[in-house]
Amino acid sequence: MQIIDLRSDTVTKPSAQMRKFMCEAEVGDDVYKEDPTVNRLEKMTAEILGKEAALFVPSGVMGNQICLKVLTNPGDEVICDKDAHIFHYESGSAAALSGIQLYPVNGINGIFSPELIEPLIRPESAYYMPRTKVIEVENTHNRAGGMITPVENIASLRKLAVKHNLYCHLDGARIWNSSIKTGINPAEYTKYFDTVSVCFSKGLGAPVGSAIAGTKDVIKEAFRIRKGWGGGMRQAGILAAAAIFALENNIPLLKHDHEKAEILAKKINTLPGLKIIPENVHTNILMFSPINDSVENSLKKCSDKGLLLSTGNINTIRAVTHLDISFDQIDAACRILEEVFS
Repeated sequence: MQIIDLRSDTVTKPSAQMRKFMCEAEVGDDVYKEDPTVNRLEKMTAEILGKEAALFVPSGVMGNQICLKVLTNPGDEVICDKDAHIFHYESGSAAALSGIQLYPVNGINGIFSPELIEPLIRPESAYYMPRTKVIEVENTHNRAGGMITPVENIASLRKLAVKHNLYCHLDGARIWNSSIKTGINPAEYTKYFDTVSVCFSKGLGAPVGSAIAGTKDVIKEAFRIRKGWGGGMRQAGILAAAAIFALENNIPLLKHDHEKAEILAKKINTLPGLKIIPENVHTNILMFSPINDSVENSLKKCSDKGLLLSTGNINTIRAVTHLDISFDQIDAACRILEEVFS
């Protein structure tokens, strides 16, 4: 039985060409900043994102948490959307590692306005309250189904942050998807943020790795924190090479992932047993709901036929298209969904 794995774009595997590029990578000791391939990746990433410097890290969670650590002190507060990755999927690390708390707000499809959050910013005179320090944005937004935060919204949030002397952090794990979908350069999104985290191991197909970017001073401190949290890697150029290959070759391919998601969304919208909002499918993540069955049972029925899906947010199923799924497999997935939910 053919297995069609749409659980996440993290299930992608390095291609033969990427593996060859990794094998040929020149390496050194990155803790001594002597790995030329890591150095090249960090320089490349900083340039793409329009930042002074970047740092290669093992995972997106580590990237987000290092950034929050750099921008805050214990007792500070970070405003984020109620469905943010840093709130749901990072094991409480903001509290455990940095002694800070998150203030989740009721955004719409992961997007919140300055008008919504300005009343929530703590008064500087309120010594008995946590100190508001960071506004965090996730773009694209995972639990909102890959929704894109418009750059105009980001600019208005930055204006608010400047007004109240706050920092801004972007969880840009899938910023590449935003850029391909809108045609807006990644640096146009990231220029409004003090720190940025991006991922290479999702839609771009690298096996491991993320990067963070900011000023040279921010990255210098981030380098120290990465070491203290066990993220200092030695001959990491083998992994960095995969990220370089991904940046140089795989970003344009994200367009096909978006097309695959649109095909799935159109099919799901015709099925009586499923509910989806097609206009909310911006990129490569779909969220949809079974009408007459539970999510658990629905996942099992699809799995029994070779289609692997995952749970989304409340009472929803998530499907994520990616590099390793062909259009023929998407057609097969549509047939399975029709068999299960007609």
